[in-house]
This record gives sequence, structure tokens and C-alpha cells, in this order.
Amino acid sequence: MPEVPSPPHQGLSSKLRENIEALSERRRREVEHAPWSTRLSDRITAFTGSMNFVVIHVVIFGAWLAINLRVVSGIRPFDPTLVILAMVASVEAIFLSTFVLISQNRMMASADRRADLDLHISLLTEHELTRLATLVERIAHRLEVPVEEREFEEVKKDIEPIEVMEAIEEVQEQDQSSTL
Repeated sequence: MPEVPSPPHQGLSSKLRENIEALSERRRREVEHAPWSTRLSDRITAFTGSMNFVVIHVVIFGAWLAINLRVVSGIRPFDPTLVILAMVASVEAIFLSTFVLISQNRMMASADRRADLDLHISLLTEHELTRLATLVERIAHRLEVPVEEREFEEVKKDIEPIEVMEAIEEVQEQDQSSTL
């Protein structure tokens, strides 16, 4: 009897698979509903970051240089001082850097949204774990199981995100001032 292949990612829980599919669907919708200028910018950035772009430039600039430096005989130079080539390359660099910045800004905004989601989930998880610790402590007392009170008191404290962020910023400021 032939072996039936198992479905991919069989070890993942159904809820995790649902979450992956939901996030994938959300990304797809974001791309579909993005303004045409954003989609165009992303396509240009993707193309300019490819080997095809490099090959095209090597061929064009190589031919331009070969013709204008008189390496190729029989073709009259059209840019013997290479000023036009420099201008074309400069204008192209201006536009390409703008497209890259547009794409980076969009990606940074997306990363910020994901970071905010991660923070919210982490804070919710921390709060739920704090409540669980309190419940476990009550169960331990009821069952007369010895409990290290100091440890539970520390775990039962809810974390204040603003305090944590301020403490992180203080440490970063100290690190920056000590490196100057």
C-alpha cells in the first residue's frame, strides 16, 4: 500500500495555521489596495535591485564607453567627453534613490505596525501570565504546597510598559553619552 504523504507543516496547530493564513491574506490585501504610485515604486525598486538591471547597465554603459573611447571602429563617437553619460547616470541615480526611499518608508511603516502588534501581544501575554501566577499561588496555598513568596511577588507584578520604555531609553542615553 503506497504511503500517503502527510500535509505540509503537520506539526503546527490549527490556530497557528489560521493565523499564518490571516496574516498572509492581510499582506495580500495591503498590496492590492496600495496606491498605484506605491506599487510602481516597489516594482521599480525590485527591478533595480536585480541582476538583470546590473547586466543591462553593464551592456549599455560598456557599449557607450567602447563607442566613445573609440574602442569600436566604424561608429562615430557621440559623447567623446562622456559628459552626457555622467548626466544620464546622475539623473538615474536621483530617481532610483527616490524610489528606494519611497519603498523603504512604506516598509518602515509596515515594520512599525508589526512591532506595535508584537508589543501589544507581549503585554497581553505578560498580563495573562501574571494572572496565572496569582492563581497558581492560590492553588499552592490551598493545597499547602510550600511557595517561595519573594519569587511569586516578583512574578505577580504587572509590568508598566511606559516605565520599561523609559528605563530602556535611560540606559541607551547612558550608553551613548559614555561612547562620546
